[in-house]
Amino acid sequence: MQEHDFNSTEKVLVLGAGQLGNAVLNSLMSAVKQTNGTVSVIVSPNARDEQGQLRSLSHQKHASNGADFISIDMAAATLESLKALFESFDTVINCMGFVAGSGTQLKITQAVLAAKIKRYFPWQFGVNYDVVGKGSGQPVWDEQYDVRNLLREQRTTEWVIISTGMFTSFLFEPAFNVVNLAEKTINALGGWDTQVTVTSPSDIGRLTTDIYLHQPRIVNEVVFIAGETISYGKLADTVENFTKQSFTRKVLTLPMLFDELRLNPDDLMLRYRAAFARGDGMWWPMGETYNAKNNIQTQNVEDWLKESI
Repeated sequence: MQEHDFNSTEKVLVLGAGQLGNAVLNSLMSAVKQTNGTVSVIVSPNARDEQGQLRSLSHQKHASNGADFISIDMAAATLESLKALFESFDTVINCMGFVAGSGTQLKITQAVLAAKIKRYFPWQFGVNYDVVGKGSGQPVWDEQYDVRNLLREQRTTEWVIISTGMFTSFLFEPAFNVVNLAEKTINALGGWDTQVTVTSPSDIGRLTTDIYLHQPRIVNEVVFIAGETISYGKLADTVENFTKQSFTRKVLTLPMLFDELRLNPDDLMLRYRAAFARGDGMWWPMGETYNAKNNIQTQNVEDWLKESI
């Protein structure tokens, strides 16, 4: 295993600067600067206008703070071209998600390993894929399981997996159909006692930076974080208490969701609902989280509602 010395100039590459990547950069930029390091960010070519200027105000902010933005079509990029790009960096933090399509996370991981990167934070900001395994009903999760196997089979690149559960905001995404604030409906996935761990993107950004800097260095570990681990019953109570309104409640059982999937096998949100309705691997006790063990305050669902609604 290669030595990783924070006293040397650390060159960090962040893949993606969307909701999660932006949250990571908000914390990471100043932290890396304090260790005399540099931060580069990969974004899609569409992130720039016809004059080559960054469109997003958040991207412009990070660029003005010293981040170097690199435009690449990750779906079209070859493994060899990514390997060549990655070789000049010490740490890669992957915030790109599944937007570049099926197989991209495996390609990125293979390129990271081929480039012999010292340390890799893969796109695993989700559920416990070790428990979920394969066949969850969500094909992209099968790929996540394969990424873990790739990392564990090698000894050159250090890796840190950060398990966050669901993004808190996703609970309130109308298309996901769990909490619909406009329609005043709440659907429990699996049952009212089924639990889910949620974390806000802003907390994920703060905690990812903290985990990156933690001493002694965290090596080849799955690190669990959480804003809150909550049952769908408690979620419904929290939403009603906060809004001072009554919501129509319904249970979407796993058999019901599987029946729907047979009729609509390509419905992405339906696949997510069916996967989360399983319960296993979707949650973990708060006491076992990195933030609880290190006394770091995080947003629960009520906190998120107060800030966002």
